[in-house]
Amino acid sequence: MDHALEVVELSNSPFGRRLRFREKSAVLSIESAERHRSTIEQEFYAADGLLVVSGLNGIANQPELLVRFSRIFGTAVEDCRTTFTRPQLIHPTTPEIYVISNAPPVSREPPPRPQPATCVDGSLPVQFPHRRGWHSDQSFRRPPPDISFLFAVHPSETGQGQTLYCDAALAYEALPPDLKDQLAGLQGLHAVAGTGRTEREVQTNQALLPLSPQLVSQRQPVVRVHPVTGKPAVYICDGEQMDWHHGPLVGMEPGPGGNGAALLYEILTHVTQPAFVYVHDWEQGDLVICDNRNVIHAASWFDGSKVTRIMWRTTVTGNPGREYEGDRPSWL
Repeated sequence: MDHALEVVELSNSPFGRRLRFREKSAVLSIESAERHRSTIEQEFYAADGLLVVSGLNGIANQPELLVRFSRIFGTAVEDCRTTFTRPQLIHPTTPEIYVISNAPPVSREPPPRPQPATCVDGSLPVQFPHRRGWHSDQSFRRPPPDISFLFAVHPSETGQGQTLYCDAALAYEALPPDLKDQLAGLQGLHAVAGTGRTEREVQTNQALLPLSPQLVSQRQPVVRVHPVTGKPAVYICDGEQMDWHHGPLVGMEPGPGGNGAALLYEILTHVTQPAFVYVHDWEQGDLVICDNRNVIHAASWFDGSKVTRIMWRTTVTGNPGREYEGDRPSWL
């Protein structure tokens, strides 16, 4: 490893690596990253699509640095103005940044707390269905984005607001052979929340809203082959990002009581076992880079009445895999 960079294994994690810059400022660290682009990309894929970088506090004052870092993984950093993103969720000076916060004007509520709040041994719940919210960013688009960058401007207190990351390629490898056979060629139907199609919306008989062509539910393979590593991975989300009116699995009995739902639950329960999951406790200035093509993630609860949490996200597109060749972006 070059003297400017240090890469170590993530502690208490089945995958991923921690990247450390020897530079003392965010500007110098990003400049170093740009000089060592190929090395960082190699480490990212060798880490199965999860890199954790700490100490980049200066990005909070220079948001364009986050975009520069994102471009290391591809020149196509998404402009949120082109993706039907509500204006209040877009950074005011840097439209590539999507803002996630419980503070106005975003006013996004924290995820609900699991019931019960902890496992029997007192640990944080990670496995579905005890832990809900597992997803890959914007899976309701086709093609979906490749890589997400999540930066902690102002995280919640330690012990709250963690983000959980699951190595869905490692989880796929551990599937029983008969279940692998069942998933071969299967497609999931992914949907935008708020249209009457999520699991909760269907269960509560909410109105099924008509959709513009850009927002219709999108079919995605349940097993994706990574275009760089060649590894197959489970590509599935839970209730809030699947179409439970016509799906969640194409060609199977639809609805929350159907056999498609039963199989989805079985897959997610397997994939999100603690053996495949890394839990990140955020500190200010942390940046986590994850590969949406083989990693799913979930946010955890924090006390929004006491804590103002601000996170910034960028996404990189351009290499979704062979199954998307020739696809026109569904949101355009």
